[in-house]
Amino acid sequence: MSIRVAFFDDHPILLEGLVGIFKTLDDFEVVGQGYSADDILGTAKTLVPDVLVVDLNMPGDVLETIASVAKEFPGIRFVIFTASTNVDNAVCALEAGANGYVVKGSTAAELVAALKGVVSGETYITNGFASKVIAALRTAATRKQSVEKFRFSLREEQVVRLLLNGSTNREIARKLQISEKTVKQYMSSLMQKLNVRNRLEVVLAAQQLSIAQASKTLQ
Repeated sequence: MSIRVAFFDDHPILLEGLVGIFKTLDDFEVVGQGYSADDILGTAKTLVPDVLVVDLNMPGDVLETIASVAKEFPGIRFVIFTASTNVDNAVCALEAGANGYVVKGSTAAELVAALKGVVSGETYITNGFASKVIAALRTAATRKQSVEKFRFSLREEQVVRLLLNGSTNREIARKLQISEKTVKQYMSSLMQKLNVRNRLEVVLAAQQLSIAQASKTLQ
């Protein structure tokens, strides 16, 4: 049976090119396309494709939409198709629920392989980029174990991880595709949960949690 796929990118020419290529392939049926996070959600609910190919840099909160769709429709797979080779972006996307991460500039054959792989239950990451992402995912998993007792939300966990990597509020906003105002709101929530007074103390508390978890692992 053909793989039912939908494409989402806010660059019309690129989107038309992707749709045109996959419409010629016997193994695929293009069932939808769009330009924003809202389009992703609408397509998932109305058409329930097998896989959604998504760019990270689109209007709306793409990562939050992926997390929402992945929770409501666990059978739908996500492949991120983006120009970003930033490891943090890849980790955030995979943590949100993406099953594949393909860097733009890859061949059509690699994107085809990624789609077929994720539909078969695999995780696919662009060749040459996978080792860095896997190492970062392992680090993120250790940190997540350290903070999970505080019942942080997905976004709060991502903010904490980026804080530990030294990211500023502006950098966090850019990497998570949200506004700086939203970052500050998450920071306020973290201050409450960690019982601290400012951004620096959030970082220090998160570092202490990470160190404590590392020590526990070594014992």
